[in-house]
Amino acid sequence: MSDETRDAEDDRPLTRRDARDGTPPDGVPLVDAAFPAFDVAAVPPRPPLPSDGPEQTAGGPLDTADHNAIREQWRAARDELGSHVSHARDQLDQANERIKQRTGRDLILATVIGLAFGAALLGSLLFIKALFVPFALAAALLGVYELSRALRASGRRIDVVPQLVAAAFLVLSAYFAEPWLCWVMLFVAVAFVIVWRLIAQMVVKDGRTYGDVLADAVISGFVQIYVPFLAGVALILLEQEGGQWWVLSFIAIAVAADTGAYAAGLAFGRHPMAPKISPKKTWEGFGGAVVASLVAGVLLAIFLLELPWWAGLIFGASILLSATLGDLGESMLKRDIGIKDMSSWLPGHGGLLDRLDSILPSTIPALCLYFLLSPWVVL
Repeated sequence: MSDETRDAEDDRPLTRRDARDGTPPDGVPLVDAAFPAFDVAAVPPRPPLPSDGPEQTAGGPLDTADHNAIREQWRAARDELGSHVSHARDQLDQANERIKQRTGRDLILATVIGLAFGAALLGSLLFIKALFVPFALAAALLGVYELSRALRASGRRIDVVPQLVAAAFLVLSAYFAEPWLCWVMLFVAVAFVIVWRLIAQMVVKDGRTYGDVLADAVISGFVQIYVPFLAGVALILLEQEGGQWWVLSFIAIAVAADTGAYAAGLAFGRHPMAPKISPKKTWEGFGGAVVASLVAGVLLAIFLLELPWWAGLIFGASILLSATLGDLGESMLKRDIGIKDMSSWLPGHGGLLDRLDSILPSTIPALCLYFLLSPWVVL
């Protein structure tokens, strides 16, 4: 080989293979202190690529069968809980239906509505007693409207608008005027609705008999006495010093008597108390009302009204008597009209007067006992 050929080969650039092997074309390795020899064994191995199999966990791959088993356990637990809830609901509905067939009331719905009204009443008396005034006014107006509609449905001529106007003035005068003016306003209200009814009958001239006209006039006056006047007596009691506690107490005793009668009659009722007036009232229920009202009277007298225990017995017995008579009186009125409930405004209770029948008559003994038993009242 000539020198020209060797010089050409020396000037030829290194190939990729020669550069990788670190050996020049003449076979002399490029090894010195700056470029040590390349050791293939010193290169760390390539990490494995992620596989497409099950997910990796700290303890190892999660088995698909275990995952499905856990899912099935959760599903079974959920289904079991749902079956228990459904079974309990069915039992509650069946018990409620049995109670409804026996008493004619939806116990669950009646309890919810009763608690709502109780909360509103309690809130108005505990914080600002003047808030009870619109509560009593609304109850009186709704009661008058309810009773007037029931009487009109039975064939009586009752003028609803004059009844509502007279009731509003009668209730408001009981709280904002002197107590004696409430009696004057009662006379004015009764006279107003009676005269209105007589004039309206004269204008109509429909041949109605004198007996029916007289009955319509008397019943018109009775509406004013039964609902707005008794509601006004409660406001007279409310306006007195500490009167809000007495209003709360007599309502609580009336409710306790009603609840005790309901529970005892439902559990032990066998002997009707007044089958011709109210067939579902029993002597066993009346016994439960006696116990509940006396216990409530004693507790309220000691812890709320600052009265001795014997005063609580008198208070409880008086409210029990008035509440029972009021309940039987309203039942007699409904039987005479020919209806079961005054209305259906309150599901589970009937009408508003069906709940106020024991409370309205109890305002009279509550006001009397306030003046007789309150330690701060000087007669």
